[in-house]
Amino acid sequence: MTITAKVIVNLALDRAFDYLVPEALREDLCIGSRVNVPFGHGSRDATVIAIEQTAGPVDHLKSIGCILPFGSIPPKLLALGRFLADYYCCSFEQAVKALLPGAVRRGKIKEKSEISYFAPDRAKAEAFLLANQGKKNAAKRCEILKFMLPGGEFSQGLLAAVTGATPGILKTLLKDGLVAVEEHTVRRNPFRDENITPSQPLEPSPEQAAALRQIDDMLEGREKRRTMLLFGVTNSGKTEVYLQAIAKAMDKGLDAIVLVPEISLTPQTVRRFRARFGDLVSVLHSRLTDGERFDEFLRITRGEVRIAVGARSALFAPFAHLGLIIVDEEHDGSYKQSESPRYHARDVAVMRGQLESAVVILGSGTPSAESMLNAMQNRYVLAAMPTPINQVLPPVVRVVDLRLEKPEEGHTSYFSKLLVDAVQERIEKGEQSIIFLNRKGYSTSLRCTNPECKYIAKCPDCSVPYTYSRLRKSLSCHLCGGLAGAPERCPECGAELRCGGAGTERLESMAMKIFSDARVGRMDSDNMRRACDYEKILERFRRGDLDLLIGTQMIAKGLHFPNVTLVGIVNADRALDLPDFRAAERTFQLITQVAGRAGRGDVRGEVIIQTFAPDNDAIRCAAENNYQEFRDFDFEFRKALEYPPFGRLILVHFRSPEERCCMEFAESFKQALLPCCHENIKLTGPKIAAIPVIDGKYRCNLMIRGKDLKQVRLRLRELVLHMPHPRNVEFYADVDAQQLL
Repeated sequence: MTITAKVIVNLALDRAFDYLVPEALREDLCIGSRVNVPFGHGSRDATVIAIEQTAGPVDHLKSIGCILPFGSIPPKLLALGRFLADYYCCSFEQAVKALLPGAVRRGKIKEKSEISYFAPDRAKAEAFLLANQGKKNAAKRCEILKFMLPGGEFSQGLLAAVTGATPGILKTLLKDGLVAVEEHTVRRNPFRDENITPSQPLEPSPEQAAALRQIDDMLEGREKRRTMLLFGVTNSGKTEVYLQAIAKAMDKGLDAIVLVPEISLTPQTVRRFRARFGDLVSVLHSRLTDGERFDEFLRITRGEVRIAVGARSALFAPFAHLGLIIVDEEHDGSYKQSESPRYHARDVAVMRGQLESAVVILGSGTPSAESMLNAMQNRYVLAAMPTPINQVLPPVVRVVDLRLEKPEEGHTSYFSKLLVDAVQERIEKGEQSIIFLNRKGYSTSLRCTNPECKYIAKCPDCSVPYTYSRLRKSLSCHLCGGLAGAPERCPECGAELRCGGAGTERLESMAMKIFSDARVGRMDSDNMRRACDYEKILERFRRGDLDLLIGTQMIAKGLHFPNVTLVGIVNADRALDLPDFRAAERTFQLITQVAGRAGRGDVRGEVIIQTFAPDNDAIRCAAENNYQEFRDFDFEFRKALEYPPFGRLILVHFRSPEERCCMEFAESFKQALLPCCHENIKLTGPKIAAIPVIDGKYRCNLMIRGKDLKQVRLRLRELVLHMPHPRNVEFYADVDAQQLL
């Protein structure tokens, strides 16, 4: 009987190829093995998706070349890849590619090895020292041997630094048998410079204890539902619940994955988990070097760690005994992948939990509409923790109506008088403040002051103005990443230019002038380029070296600083006017999360919300910390229009350098989709996107809504992957799209 294997190669062809399995590989080859196969005129790396016995003729088949040493994909994880491909309308190859870190998939990174030198024969070394005492030509060799005689292994670098050993001298000692070498693997440790003080489990509050009992029921199988929504307000102790839940899982021999939405949160989250579980914790995120990612992956596959913490991609950690998946801040938009496969990590976590019979905990103080509806309909277990821990009173929330602010009242641009006075009071008391504005850069536009001139500095490739950075004297586009030098005067009429709008860089500049004695720091993606940048500024804030921290949404969640007693939200309604049905939800969540940074210690906090729309339901409910009222209002609006979670939504995006080609192909795509649409499915468009041009390409969208989109999705996947199209048109489907822009 001949053994053959079906493999998918690392090309987005959405098809499998048959290969013979050589007898020498049969014992080691399994489903999920990564192999190298002859393909075309060369060879390709591939993944085995099936192994079969074949009775028919196979003379036309080529043989698998070899099994690759690293990156075998467990069968259940491979099944998750198939789900990704089918549900999110991408090729199986693209889905499998997402399951492996690039450092492993590309095969260019190897385990790091290091050579150590040691003296194997003490008696022989001592005899050499006695025989060569005082001899100049042996002085350096004697010095090296004296250093090595007490015992131990020494790197070449250490020997060179301490004794001046050169490669030539060491080679002579090796030849004479006075020194021997040993090669061993060295881990590229992302934690090598950290000292962590161990922590012990805390006595749970009644609400924490109740949540932990529910989790234990799920782990033991007494509760049949496998997903929990942990609805815990800010500072209610969700992280301690996570830590103790993981300990329970580990006691049962199970491994755990912890997802956080932002890379900036990963270091501090990892620190808390390492303080409890030590070296059993691995970290997985894009800020690691390729070597560190490779080594962390190997530690997981070899069973050397039990917990993986990281952003989206950590969800695919290849644990053999996965028992618990935690998705912290499950509502966060960062969990949605923007490139194929365009998966939502929260939803895929739930699917992986089903495939591996693992418990999934979705934690949030402002749960997404989708998760809350699932909990209300008893699909998920609901554990509520509505009481903050060690917080005597909730923060005092004050709303400033910017429409009523007047210059003579003493306010400065973007800082109301109330906010200025409140920050100054904190500085005098030695307390800390956070100012939040979800916009980076110095200003949102640069325009001519001449009323007859219409010049605005715009990106030539996108339908948006440039963002201006005064610090770098540059213009940047946040859509395509384009950069340009900032002109000193209007390039069209020579008049002066003025800044419109404000970003965090401008707020920092203003704060330094207003609070001249204050120590001010800023956190945004412009000045946080490396993982260590986050750590440095947060450590300064933690030590009290900063009085005021200004930042974007990266300071909105997960930060715990007991000395922060004031949070100011500069422009709370900035996102409300976006043409997106989730705009109100995002605004409510962001305000609530930012407000939760205040008053986490012994002093009651204060939150100042500056807005032009104080009566807006999202802002009013956030100021009152009333999640239930906001959710009722939001559900009513979504249900009426059949938006998620009361219906499914798919956006098909089309892009082309030519507007006519873009619209014509989008219309033909819609016609190809129509035959499988039933009466409960609504197709809207194609129509020009809210931002018509990005990176020099015209954009239009086709929106698909309905309660049962399975058949449409199957047809959609076929069209996306195989429909002939003009070369200058790109298109893709975004299933469960999180924004309509």
